[in-house]
Amino acid sequence: MTNASTALQSPPAQPSDGLGTPAEQLVQAFLDRGFSHFTGVPCSLLKGVFRVLEGDGAAQGRDLSYLPAPREDSALGVASGLAAAGARPVVLMQNSGLGYSLNVLTSLNLIYDLHVPLIVSWRGHDGNDAVEHDVIGRELTNLLDVFGLRHTVFDPEQPYASVDRCLAKAEDGRYTPVLIVKEGI
Repeated sequence: MTNASTALQSPPAQPSDGLGTPAEQLVQAFLDRGFSHFTGVPCSLLKGVFRVLEGDGAAQGRDLSYLPAPREDSALGVASGLAAAGARPVVLMQNSGLGYSLNVLTSLNLIYDLHVPLIVSWRGHDGNDAVEHDVIGRELTNLLDVFGLRHTVFDPEQPYASVDRCLAKAEDGRYTPVLIVKEGI
């Protein structure tokens, strides 16, 4: 039905280094590739991204819509509806919220080819986080692999290239791309 591949047809020129924070560049990279709707649940590792989304996008020349969500599965449901209606949404979530989202992913998105990009924070990846993040942090990439969710680790030095690598993993429209953010941006 919808996929991330059309975002790669004619990628815009990469901005020169130093034009905005990694969070601003990440949002702009998705906007430049035709994504305009963002929804999700805040996470401290993604606070810069949420700050950009909650700001006055129109005043910055950005055509974006941000819809806060109470839970990650709700965000995915909203994004799925937007995608089915022809919009290009992106979902942001903490890796612990991925668990809430697995039912929506497996019973809606994956079987009906509603592949919306996910930006997932990687809490607990290094074992130095709150204890509730230890298991999901240790097993995040394995969990994504089990469900066929193709993932890319975000490089804050190359936000545009990170987004391109992520979206390229879903180029054929049959996979949900996941951009993993390990460190706070």
